[in-house]
Amino acid sequence: MSAITTDLLTRFDVPGPRYTSYPTADRFVEAFTAEQYVQALEQRRDGPAALARPLSLYVHIPFCQSLCYYCACNKIITRHHERSAPYLRYLSREIELHARHLGEGQAVSQLHLGGGTPTFFSDAELAELMGVLRRHFSLVPGGEYSIEVDPRTVNAERLQALAQLGFNRLSFGVQDFDPQVQKAVHRVQPAEQVFALVEEARRIGFESINVDLIYGLPRQTPESFDRTLAQMAQLRPDRVALYAYAHLPERFKPQRRILSADLPGAANKVTMLARSLAALKDAGYVYVGMDHFALPDDALAVAKRQGRLHRNFQGYSTQPDCDLIGLGVSAIGNVGASYSQNAKTLQEYEDALDQGQLPIVRGLAVTRDDLLRRAVIMALMCQGALSYESIELAHLIDFKTYFAKELVALAVMQEQGLVTLNDAGIQVTDTGWFFVRGVAMVFDKYLQADQARARFSKII
Repeated sequence: MSAITTDLLTRFDVPGPRYTSYPTADRFVEAFTAEQYVQALEQRRDGPAALARPLSLYVHIPFCQSLCYYCACNKIITRHHERSAPYLRYLSREIELHARHLGEGQAVSQLHLGGGTPTFFSDAELAELMGVLRRHFSLVPGGEYSIEVDPRTVNAERLQALAQLGFNRLSFGVQDFDPQVQKAVHRVQPAEQVFALVEEARRIGFESINVDLIYGLPRQTPESFDRTLAQMAQLRPDRVALYAYAHLPERFKPQRRILSADLPGAANKVTMLARSLAALKDAGYVYVGMDHFALPDDALAVAKRQGRLHRNFQGYSTQPDCDLIGLGVSAIGNVGASYSQNAKTLQEYEDALDQGQLPIVRGLAVTRDDLLRRAVIMALMCQGALSYESIELAHLIDFKTYFAKELVALAVMQEQGLVTLNDAGIQVTDTGWFFVRGVAMVFDKYLQADQARARFSKII
């Protein structure tokens, strides 16, 4: 921790991708069609079963009952819960279409419901959704089945219902315990409510409980966030996700309700991050990477120690490289050597399914260079190390020749104490692990060609 200076934090206080994929989603093109996606599904179905990657499902439920001003997610604000019933019918159609092209009963080892607010669905609707998924896919024992939960939408009975449906992991959106900050972002939820829900979730037996925090929100100060961190240490969830707030009101309309004058300055944001790193370490959390922290016995921390970390559109994962099926409005998938994204509006999404087509509106067929750079970036992001020989054997290149320019840039980072270079490969240092997005950015061909990075959040 002593090597993580304010100067380093300030130097890397720049925008950059989160690398839940490479190439990143902003590089997807509309020229990629639903027909190309169907071809990728059928290639998976018809290929040798032994070579098929594990399968993961993501379901996007866009509805929220109230607006959180900081939110940059694809969501629909409504108090009309009857809107979820037709959406569930369209989800069922999309699931059935996937099964038609993939084949029925494919094994699924990871399922995540995100949003929006997945618990906008009633217990009966969630049960119906899980029933449809189980009819067309095989959710294997021991898999990771998680759901994002707005604490304001559940009680002890609902948590019990989620467990009975097969969910074994919960992620609670907290962001900040300070009442003034909660009021400023239009998300008021008493700390006592969160504590009671986490205690009940533990009693029920959920395998892992995650809590999200955001620093850089309006009316936050280093001192107020210290108090939130102290409460977090007392709550002691299995995992903590600590995100930097990215204020981009020109892109995300809800953020226009936040007064710029209420936002903490850059110096205070850096201070909050530095204190957060220290507080979570003192509370016994392992720094998994980027914005993820976990208790030492959590599966994510164990995977980090054993070199088994992976990364997908939900962030760090213990699951091996998966094909990902994205279901619902705006959901992103990754099947074979392609990425795809569904329509972002309900109208487009429903129109496609009414015509019997999958609602793909853009995507990308990745190139040989993309696959190579993805392997390099994911090795750095997940293992913090890279063997030249392993990349050379897998991709039939000479690493030092192919990446000569990148190695020059890494030499500067070596002088900063972020990486170690030798004849065998690259090692991210303990200090560099806190800035691993910056290290990975060196290998991003698209960023090299396009320096307009303002579309991304800050890398710390």
